[in-house]
Amino acid sequence: MALKQVHMHVRGRVQGVYFRASTQREAKRLGLTGWVKNRPDGGVEICAEGEEEGLKELIAWAQKGPSSARVERVDVRWRGYGGDFHDFRITE
Repeated sequence: MALKQVHMHVRGRVQGVYFRASTQREAKRLGLTGWVKNRPDGGVEICAEGEEEGLKELIAWAQKGPSSARVERVDVRWRGYGGDFHDFRITE
């Protein structure tokens, strides 16, 4: 399986509902590295690297998020693997 990177912008009611902490837990469970952060526009931004299958699972999870979130839309961009991350962090 190929190593890849995915960049997501999650929109909806996704701040103040433990979205970042839940994303971090899910990414670690899937063996992914990268980061998640709140955006000034009220969304959440995710950058993750790892096996393509794990990234697809994270995308599917992000389309729902934690139970208190109301995800309206997830914009996904695939990128080449960079190998820049050692763990999965919450930033900002």
